[in-house]
Amino acid sequence: MTPPADHPVIPAPMVGVLLINLGTPDAPDPVSVRRYLAEFLSDRRVVEIPPLLWQPILRGAILTTRPKKSAHAYQQVWMTEGSPLAVYTRATAQALQDAMGGGVLVDWAMRYGNPAIGERLKAMKQAGCDRILLAPLYPQYSGATTATANDAAFAALAKMRWQPAVRTLPPYHDDPLYIDALAADLARQLDALDFTPELLLLSFHGMPARTLELGDPYHCHCHKTARLLEARMAREGLRFRTSFQSRFGRAKWLEPATDAVLVEEAQAGTKRIAIAAPGFSADCLETLEELAIQGHEQFTEAGGEQFAALSCLNTSDAGLAMLEAILRRECGGWI
Repeated sequence: MTPPADHPVIPAPMVGVLLINLGTPDAPDPVSVRRYLAEFLSDRRVVEIPPLLWQPILRGAILTTRPKKSAHAYQQVWMTEGSPLAVYTRATAQALQDAMGGGVLVDWAMRYGNPAIGERLKAMKQAGCDRILLAPLYPQYSGATTATANDAAFAALAKMRWQPAVRTLPPYHDDPLYIDALAADLARQLDALDFTPELLLLSFHGMPARTLELGDPYHCHCHKTARLLEARMAREGLRFRTSFQSRFGRAKWLEPATDAVLVEEAQAGTKRIAIAAPGFSADCLETLEELAIQGHEQFTEAGGEQFAALSCLNTSDAGLAMLEAILRRECGGWI
């Protein structure tokens, strides 16, 4: 059937995959960091304190002091192309686009900062995507990560008159594809070190302990990933421990804390440590500055001698193959 001459152009239907990561400031300066932190720390999924109590604290002490300190940290790891998290997420989307070929549009967005989820969903719909897989790149589910990314997507969809069909990527913390990819990539990095670690510390992003009490499965997902990795990677003379990093505020957080474990191990006589962050799909401030720089200082100042921060999957062959396989599976019946 030929449409009328004045009919709007309708693009050919496509399947869309939107990779979603946490977010990053636009630049490593206090103004950009303040804008990013204001958005991030105003999310009710992230800080579960009534806004009437929380916002004066956030707009007062936190946003007047923390941006300068955080900007300095970002400056230590900023890349020529931009923020590491943005650089790796963009490169992952480009590589997956090449791998998945025509008929599938792979894009990327950030929950906080740019490119925004709503902006990219609108562009995908305009490009012809009538079916979209929302893919938050968080292997372990948490309300403060996976759920808030989906919330932002659903809020954008709520403004659309003609919505695409939507699926969401389930957590993949115990998926054999994920465990195998992590194990292979971490083993490769361990074998390339010029020393033999006594301990592989698996550091996950921390969450307030209250989230576990309220039913968030994140703590359990992290420990299951760690158990499966240890079973898969067991080698003579190598111990494994699990910890949680990035504590913020005065509330009790999941324990043990990564910084405390590094000091404890050094003081107990451990001389050689490797640290990995299995919950991060790509290297970012928390891995490149908090673990690789601060972690190294904490361990050596407490008596440790050799320290290695292992890379995230980033755009490694193992990581890309794993993501492609999972995304193809979750798009089953669509592609």
